[in-house]
Amino acid sequence: MSETTHEEKKDSQHKAQGGSDVKGLLSQLETMLDEYMVKKAPFTLPKDAKEFIVKVSPYLIIIFAIMALPLIFTALGLTAILSPFAMMGGYGYGLGFGWSFGTIIALVVSIISVVIELMAVPGLFKRTKGSWRLLFYASIVSLIGGILSVSGLVGAIIGAIIGWYILFQVKDLYKN
Repeated sequence: MSETTHEEKKDSQHKAQGGSDVKGLLSQLETMLDEYMVKKAPFTLPKDAKEFIVKVSPYLIIIFAIMALPLIFTALGLTAILSPFAMMGGYGYGLGFGWSFGTIIALVVSIISVVIELMAVPGLFKRTKGSWRLLFYASIVSLIGGILSVSGLVGAIIGAIIGWYILFQVKDLYKN
């Protein structure tokens, strides 16, 4: 019995360490990006522009989420409707016409990103640091999705750099 308890403790410590490794990597990435996107940036956004971005961003996230949801639901619905025909036509394993690994990754990443961004909205109105971090995490998810889908690799990298520049420029306006 004590053997099992000892192994369970070891397993829980390993899981906790894995979580702290991810947090450590994210913290290092945040520190590095803060250095390059704010301190070493060739120019900074004017204070009025930063204020405008912070005021408008929660509304933009809501608008874009509303616009994305029908597209996501349509993609999921078309997949369900077209799956039997795709199987009969020999187009893969019931994933629908033109569905590839990259398309599926893009859809999953879109759903995850929209959910994380919507979770951030209440805190964005209050200007909390936690909501800013959620937007940072959503940008990382989008970048990873772009890298995995390969077809949008260059766009994902450029989008991440532009997004991080704006995100880190307004970071100081979010408090705990």
